[in-house]
Amino acid sequence: MGLFDKLRGELIDIIEWLDDTRNTLVWRFPRYQNEIKQGAQLIVRPGQLAVFVMQGKVADVFESGTHTLNTQNLPILSTIAGWKFGFNSPFKSEVYFISTRQITDLKWGTPNPIMLRDPEFGPIRLRAFGTYALKAVEPKALLAELVGTDGVVEADEVTELMRSIITSAFADMLAEKQVAALDLASKYREFSEELRAYVQERVDNEYGLAIPQLFIVNISLPEAVEKALDTRTSMGVIGDMNKFQQYSLGEAMRESATHGGGGEGLGLGMGVAMAGRMMTTPGLGMSAPMGAPPTPPPPPAWHIAVNGQSQGPYAPEQIQQSIAAGRITGKTLLWAPQLAGWTAAEQLPDWSPYFQRVTPPPLPAG
Repeated sequence: MGLFDKLRGELIDIIEWLDDTRNTLVWRFPRYQNEIKQGAQLIVRPGQLAVFVMQGKVADVFESGTHTLNTQNLPILSTIAGWKFGFNSPFKSEVYFISTRQITDLKWGTPNPIMLRDPEFGPIRLRAFGTYALKAVEPKALLAELVGTDGVVEADEVTELMRSIITSAFADMLAEKQVAALDLASKYREFSEELRAYVQERVDNEYGLAIPQLFIVNISLPEAVEKALDTRTSMGVIGDMNKFQQYSLGEAMRESATHGGGGEGLGLGMGVAMAGRMMTTPGLGMSAPMGAPPTPPPPPAWHIAVNGQSQGPYAPEQIQQSIAAGRITGKTLLWAPQLAGWTAAEQLPDWSPYFQRVTPPPLPAG
């Protein structure tokens, strides 16, 4: 190999970037000790910008296309190099390729809950997460603020910075809007665009980046608050609690009667509880005359033997209701403080009339 061939091998005559990634923002052409020769071909593909940097200063910027490098299209570089009589020799310059395509599906989220004062719940903590897209638009600001001397800058390297900016902007936006936490879900679309504008304002001039898209995917409350809201929602769906409890008692009694196994005791307990509710709930049972003070129910005194176990105490009205419903028979054992021991209901003066069968008199002769 002759001297001419050796010198020619040390000169760069094609400068290009074959980008095989989807998340690289900046890539520096590996010049090493080689020099760029006069008339070299610069190939800038769609979605790229090429930037020449010499002596730490950003010089000329090239958009997509094929460019032959000379003094006509390198005016700033020529001035920095001090070429008074034209561009007639090889030169050394750093060449950075910047991707101008959107880098999509980047994630953001609040690393810690954001404290806010909610108009309905008072002080509350919120978490949020979403996605965004990133795009380089101003190469000089990008190279000066984020690249420095790095050979390659990936989108992941600016993710932490973007997450901090988005989280700060999100907190400022919520504090300014003062929207109730329960109404946030209905405003995801509106707030996503406003948050994007907040973030764009903070990164465009300083870092040379654009945020073409930003979405709020979810805003969540603390787990304890969510459980309380679920309970509150359930109560709202149930509506009339008294009617719901009556329905639940009736269903439990039906289920017990269907499957057997202690159903008499369960049915009795449910029945006397329902009877007590009917007598103490306005509109469900006996009520006092208009204007008269309500009459307090008699103190519970009666105990009932069910499947070898004592249940009670129950008020006399509850015993009466259970007898009428057939849950207490004449053989059912009852006890009250005034009795010496357990006694069959049909043998007690208070309850025996309920079990007597009245035989009708003979029909008159025809």
